[in-house]
Amino acid sequence: MKKNNKIWQGDRSKYPAFDEYGNPIIDLKSHKFTKLWHGPNHPGVTGNMSLELTLSGDEVVEAKTHVGYLHRGFEKLMERRLYIQCFPTCIRMCVPEADSNEYVLAASIEELGGIEIPEAASWLRTLVLEMARLQILLRTVPGQAATLSLGMGAQWGMYLRDLILDRFEELTGGRIYHMFIIPGGVRGLLPAGFKKRMEENLVEIEEFIDKIEDLIFTNAIFKKRTIGIGYIDPSWVDKYGIVGPNARAAGYNRDVRKDYPYLKYNELDFEPYVGKDSDVFTRSQVRKHELIQTVDLIRQILAQVPEKGDIRAKTPNVLHWELPKGETYQRSESSRGEYGLYVVSDGSKYPRRVNLRGPSYTHAVALLEKLLINANIADVHSIMVSLQTCPPEIER
Repeated sequence: MKKNNKIWQGDRSKYPAFDEYGNPIIDLKSHKFTKLWHGPNHPGVTGNMSLELTLSGDEVVEAKTHVGYLHRGFEKLMERRLYIQCFPTCIRMCVPEADSNEYVLAASIEELGGIEIPEAASWLRTLVLEMARLQILLRTVPGQAATLSLGMGAQWGMYLRDLILDRFEELTGGRIYHMFIIPGGVRGLLPAGFKKRMEENLVEIEEFIDKIEDLIFTNAIFKKRTIGIGYIDPSWVDKYGIVGPNARAAGYNRDVRKDYPYLKYNELDFEPYVGKDSDVFTRSQVRKHELIQTVDLIRQILAQVPEKGDIRAKTPNVLHWELPKGETYQRSESSRGEYGLYVVSDGSKYPRRVNLRGPSYTHAVALLEKLLINANIADVHSIMVSLQTCPPEIER
């Protein structure tokens, strides 16, 4: 396996020193290089972010991540709001998968307030989180191919994602922002016929998975452009705080749903898929297997979720709710990895401190900036998308 994308093939006589991977150690002050801004409106950029690239020919010698083109100050805004008012703000810290934000905020309030949610609410929360994972994977898996101009898969994926958004709209009233998970439980039970319609959607998605296998993973061009590219050394996983599919593609069997079970995950039958080659191709494979697994998990949940019963514990008036003094850290396994929220209460109606632990902070800054060194300019967006970043998690 080639390390750090590929071994330097340029004129070695121009550079006096090389690192452990065979890449040149370049004094940026003594050479003339090209500066290039990649994004924020580039179609291959993940969300509203930009990369400041320093190039030697068509190879990257330095990369800096720039965010701040979308949202700011979410954590401080939440410190000025009632706990219930924090939900519309919190969910915007990662728009494509807002339900993870809802869950960790609600779980934090419940932990501080000593509230235990009903059985039905626990199942429904698990369902919503897996639905959120499914819809984002339907964007991410074929979206990786779209960075290499295989746009057909991305079009299929967006259509199928819309089917899941239809189910979200039916269940919650919203397609993107749902605010279905609230302190003490959830807002409602499954509508009549929901399980049948969801099963029809899952069958159609499974047909797509077979097509995406033929279109992408057996495609010679996709394999040539992704195998050995964007290699993450397994020794970096702990050093850089790498989590989720990026860590599992490097051979680490880590998943919050298994390591720190929450909601009903300990009652579901699944094992995380673990790769070993740790490149763009492997990360895509890991997410493809997670797409298949998520379909199965939703079926398991639908077979056990109660169709009646209590869905919300009794709570104080949310407009006058003063949580006891204390602090808590609640986590979930988002599609990008561990997603955690640290909340401190000073005994008032407002949180004293809120801090998000989003995977994108480490993946899109420290890791990406290292990973792009010695990469070809044509591979920049492919490597970045393979890390599955969400910029608002960084500039929050």
